[in-house]
Amino acid sequence: MTFFEHLTELRKRIINSLYAIGIGAFIGVYLSKYFIEWINKPVLKALADAHLDPKLIYTHPAGGLNLVITVGVYLGIALASPVVLYQIWLFVAPALYKHERGAVTGFMFSTVFLFLSGIAFGYFITLPYFLRFMINPGSFFKLQHEVVPMISVNEYFDLILLTLLCIGLMFELPVLIFFLSLFGIVTPKFLLKNFRYAILVIAIGAAIAAPPDALSMLVFMAPMVGLYFLGVLVSAVVVKRRERRIGAPAEAR
Repeated sequence: MTFFEHLTELRKRIINSLYAIGIGAFIGVYLSKYFIEWINKPVLKALADAHLDPKLIYTHPAGGLNLVITVGVYLGIALASPVVLYQIWLFVAPALYKHERGAVTGFMFSTVFLFLSGIAFGYFITLPYFLRFMINPGSFFKLQHEVVPMISVNEYFDLILLTLLCIGLMFELPVLIFFLSLFGIVTPKFLLKNFRYAILVIAIGAAIAAPPDALSMLVFMAPMVGLYFLGVLVSAVVVKRRERRIGAPAEAR
């Protein structure tokens, strides 16, 4: 394919992805009321545990409508993600060898699984610690009881959806390592040699994302360390297959 043919193909894949996101957003707006109720549960529980009124507010006349549209767009992106990934695959696949296509196909499915695992970890594990600290920080900063939260539902959703998205992306670490290994940028030896630096980065991320106590940081760090070692294993498999192919005749594309 020429350069302009590549651009035409890329344009086609982007348009198809936007169509999928638009349809997903339409469905997401319809389903948003159920999702809003589901994602409100952690903060309402945290408020009740802190002996506060378990209610959220909005401070703009269109706040409720903005919330429904925002949640619908997020849901639309999530619902359209398999189609978007498939469009990416259709654009990239012609440039890969036959054996690489099979490997990448498996990891495309792994991408969705790991992302959803990150969302689940964030919702069920991270959010309870995070919200309990944010709503009742008195044990750390000695705030007086007269200072109580009045939480806007729009700001809460912006914060929580961004947090869940970041955690979901962080769970894609093995997939990132896979592609870096596929193109020869990292190796298992390199990853193990620089393990201490990876732990340092993970610890800094945990200190930023988790409440400032040791237990919360460990809860956040444990899966990330496990995912790093999973990435090392994935890298070892990729490198081993590459070394095996060096002595074998090149396969047809």
